[in-house]
Amino acid sequence: MLRDAQLRVTRPRLTVLEVLSHHAHADADTIARAARQELGAVSTQAVYDVLAALTEAGLVRRIEPAGSPSRYELRVGDNHHHLICRTCSRIVDIDCAVGERPCLHVSHDHGFEIDEAEVIYWGTCPACRADRPADPALPAD
Repeated sequence: MLRDAQLRVTRPRLTVLEVLSHHAHADADTIARAARQELGAVSTQAVYDVLAALTEAGLVRRIEPAGSPSRYELRVGDNHHHLICRTCSRIVDIDCAVGERPCLHVSHDHGFEIDEAEVIYWGTCPACRADRPADPALPAD
């Protein structure tokens, strides 16, 4: 995969890809901690450099949810969207909302050639909903 993207095969790159295969939507600090367990010493800057190279090569996708550090994932090229829990920040993939790429048709494109739509849905996951006290003023689920 790295060679096909014209990138050298290095242990840090392989390790970051391996970490992301087990931790989709991880932030750089989480990836760096996991990489250190595998590699021993690796700087956070080195992990950021690897993530930048992998993202530029199209092997990794970076998402930037509001109020959160950038997150990284291996699912690329399909223009999927994300659903994020407001309480615990859990992120799950959501397939394209409507039709084909770029998924959403704008009412006025202002002359742009649109090739991607990034949609983030926000809500509360089932585990967090179960943990919160019931509000007697709200109807039951």
